[in-house]
Amino acid sequence: MSKKVLIVEDEIFVALEIEQIVEDAGFQVGAIAADREGALACAQDCDIALVDLNLRDGPTGPQIGMELAARHGIRVIYVTANPSQIGAASVAALGVITKPFRAHSISATLQLAAAEQPDLTAAEIAGFTPFPLPGSWNAMESRG
Repeated sequence: MSKKVLIVEDEIFVALEIEQIVEDAGFQVGAIAADREGALACAQDCDIALVDLNLRDGPTGPQIGMELAARHGIRVIYVTANPSQIGAASVAALGVITKPFRAHSISATLQLAAAEQPDLTAAEIAGFTPFPLPGSWNAMESRG
């Protein structure tokens, strides 16, 4: 069964580019959302989320990532040009892909996120920075 990816991005051309990369990597796009309300409304059926930080409703990406991980057990990957804005919300995510991104960065990171036990210590993907294990999705997932 293919994993479903939620794309949280308010710039439509960027969202469509990410959608194509996700599909080319063999994943299904569950939904594209441009703000917190849309992301949370579409989250239930998704397994992985690619989340920008600055969205239509402001800099809500970090909070969205926290909510997606805590409420739905979604594996979150931030996709942003401003990784310093993630702050404490890093505890909810596998890591961050820095914009501008390459298609390979997103597809390889999705493969990592789809693994049953992703090995973040071995992740060497250009453009992707994993967060330390104590601040990874494992901490959020164990809260169930």
